[in-house]
Amino acid sequence: MKRWFKYVRPYLKSFILGPVGMIVEVIGEMFMPLILAQIINAGEDKTLTPAMSIGYAGILIAIVLLMMTGGVAGAYFGSKASVNFAADLRRDVYSKIQKYSFANIDKFSASSLVTRMTNDVTQLQNFVNMLLRMALRSPGMLIGGLIMAISLKPSLSVVLAVTMPMMIAVILTLIRIGFPRFQIVQKKVDKLNSTVRENVTNVRVVKSFVREDFETDKFEKDNSDLKNSGMRAVKVMIYMGPVMNVFMYATVIAVVWLGHGIVLDGGMQVGDLSAFVTYTTQILSSLMMVTMLLMTSSRALASAKRISEVLDEQIDINDENSEFSDRKIEAGEIEFENVTFRYYKHSEEPVLDNISLKIGAGKTVGIIGSTGCGKTTLVSMIARLYDVDSGRVKIDGIDVKDYSLVNLRDGIGMVLQKNLLFSGTIAENLRWGDMEASDEEMIKAARYSAADKFVSTFSDGYDTMLDKGGMNLSGGQKQRLCIARALIKKPKILILDDSTSAVDTATEAQIREAFRSEIPYCTKIIIAQRISSVKDADEIIVMNDGKITGVGTHEQLLDTNAEYSEIYYSQMDKKEA
Repeated sequence: MKRWFKYVRPYLKSFILGPVGMIVEVIGEMFMPLILAQIINAGEDKTLTPAMSIGYAGILIAIVLLMMTGGVAGAYFGSKASVNFAADLRRDVYSKIQKYSFANIDKFSASSLVTRMTNDVTQLQNFVNMLLRMALRSPGMLIGGLIMAISLKPSLSVVLAVTMPMMIAVILTLIRIGFPRFQIVQKKVDKLNSTVRENVTNVRVVKSFVREDFETDKFEKDNSDLKNSGMRAVKVMIYMGPVMNVFMYATVIAVVWLGHGIVLDGGMQVGDLSAFVTYTTQILSSLMMVTMLLMTSSRALASAKRISEVLDEQIDINDENSEFSDRKIEAGEIEFENVTFRYYKHSEEPVLDNISLKIGAGKTVGIIGSTGCGKTTLVSMIARLYDVDSGRVKIDGIDVKDYSLVNLRDGIGMVLQKNLLFSGTIAENLRWGDMEASDEEMIKAARYSAADKFVSTFSDGYDTMLDKGGMNLSGGQKQRLCIARALIKKPKILILDDSTSAVDTATEAQIREAFRSEIPYCTKIIIAQRISSVKDADEIIVMNDGKITGVGTHEQLLDTNAEYSEIYYSQMDKKEA
C-alpha cells in the first residue's frame, strides 16, 4: 500500500472529495423513498393538501439538487484523482525503464513493457476511478438501505437475511473463478502486441519473402487466443448480471408477496411498502456494485502485479558507488583485465573467456571474427551496457565502474549494429549526439561520415523529415547518419559495430581517411566482417569463441594467424570471382 499511496498523496484532496460527493448522493437516495412514502400515505389517507404537495415538491427538488451536486462532484474529483494517479504512475514506470541496463531489458519483451505502461496502467486508472465512486457509495447504500428497511418493518427484513448471504456466496464464487482468467488475458495481450510490433517493424522483410499469409496466420492465432481468453473472463461477467437480477427480482417478489398481507392486515401502509421495495432494490443493487468493483479489482490486481515487477526490478548497473563520479574520459586508453562474461549467469560456456587486452589512446583498432564470437559483447563492456562477471575494464587507468554513467557514456560514441533513427528531421537526429551542436559542427560531422554528400541532394537538406526508423533512407545512408550522430559528441572513444557493412568500399575508404586525418585524438574501435574495413588499423584483434586468438597488424596476422589468413583469402577469392 505504501507504494500506491505515493501516487495518492499529491491528490489527497480529490481522493477525499470524490467519495464525499458520492456519500452526499447516497444520503439523498436514502431520504427520497421516505418522502415519496409519506406522499403516498397522505394520498391514501386523503390528508394531502395543496400546501403539503407544494412543500413535498420543494423537499424533493432540494434532494434532487443535492444528489446532482454530490454526483457531479464525486464523478469530477474521482476522475481527476484517477487520471493524475495514472499519469504519475506511468511516468515512474517509464523513468524506471530508462534506467534499465541491457540485462534488465532482456528480462522483459519490448511489447510487454509497452503493455504494462499503457494497458495495465489504464486498468489501474479505471479501478481507482470506480473505487472512488463506489467504495463509499455501495457500502453507504447497503448500510443505509438496511437501516431504513429495518426501521420501516423489521419482520419483513427477514427476506433480506435469507437472500443476501446466498447472493454474497455466489459473488465470491464468481470472483474466485474470474480472477485467474483476467490474469491470463493480460498475458495474451502481451503476446498479441509482440506479434503486431514484430510484423510492423519488419514489414519490408515480410513482403520481400512474401510471408504475408504466414504472418496473418500467426496474428490470427494470437488474436484468437486473446479472444478466447477474453471470452472466458467475460463469461463470468455475463453470468453476473442475470444471476444478480434473479436474486433481486426474487427478493422483490417475496417482499411484495409478504408485504401485501401485512398491508391488508393494517400492519403497514402502502407508501411504506413501496419505500421498503425501493430500499430492497438499493440494497441488492449496492451488492451488485460491490461485485463489479471486486471483479474490476481482480483485473487491476493482475495489472498492479505486472507494474510492480517493472518497478521492483533491480537495476544491475548503476554508479552509486563510483569513486570518480566527476571524472571524464580524457585520453581514451582502454584495458581489459581477465574479463569473463555470461549473458545467463548459470551458463557453462562464457561469451567472453578471460579476455586481457590493452588499446592505446588515439589508436585505431579493428576487431574481426566469426559471427557470435563475442565482438559486440566485448565493446559493450566499455560503455557498461553490460557489466563483467569477473575481471575489470579500465579507461585511462580507471575502472569503468568508478565513472558516473553519464560521464562514461558521454565520452564514448557508439554506432550499433542496428542503425536506429527516430521520427523527425535529419538535423534533429544528428543532434542526438549533442543538442547544442551548431549547424557548422553538424555539417562537419556529416562530411566526415560521407553523409553530407547525399543529404545535400535532398530538397530540404538537413530539414528533411525521416519516417519512423528512417524507413525512407537506404541502409548505407542510415549507417552514415548514425556515424555522424556519434561524431557530433566529439567522443574520446568511437566504437563502430559493423557500421559500414552497407556502404560501398569507396565511401568506406573516404570515412576511414576522415577518421585518420580529422579525429586522430579519438580511440577508434572498428568491428567488421570485411578485411578491407580493418586492414589499415594500427592493430587488429582476431576473436573466436569468446577468446582472442590473435593481435597484430594486417601483415603480421597474415603470417602468424591461420583464422585471419583464412578470412582474408576467402574474401579475396570471392572478390576475384
